[in-house]
Amino acid sequence: MIKDVVIKKVNVHKDERGFFAELIKFGESTFHEVLQTSYSETKHGVIKAFHIHNYWEVWCIIKGEALVVLHDLRPDSATKGETQAILAGEKNILVIAIPGGVAHGYKPLGKNNMGIIYHSSEAYNPKNVTIRTIPHDSPEIGFDWETLPHENHS
Repeated sequence: MIKDVVIKKVNVHKDERGFFAELIKFGESTFHEVLQTSYSETKHGVIKAFHIHNYWEVWCIIKGEALVVLHDLRPDSATKGETQAILAGEKNILVIAIPGGVAHGYKPLGKNNMGIIYHSSEAYNPKNVTIRTIPHDSPEIGFDWETLPHENHS
């Protein structure tokens, strides 16, 4: 597991009306200052990876299923160079808190669109873009996107 990444299994409370789930809450280890909340849907067959920046993001796949991949590029981290793969989505709702300096990306699984809600501790500013992208197949990370983890690290 990558140092400082926090994964929380979300408790889903279901009844005949539907369900309720608390994603993040002040005081929990997955909570970080939120300056922007975004929602994105990604089509089957698309890999959105890798992004890296110096602020926190807190992710939750709320539609479909995805393979989430993290790679630690922080120069002074005890887990520098380590990769972590996580299965998340409707069947396994997780909140994933990703620290700055950890490259992150995902690949939808299944044939339907995948939806992700994410909170950022910095607001996007198109006049001052602080996000660096790394191709999903970059040798810098060297991840095989056809590999699925045997277990979740939650």
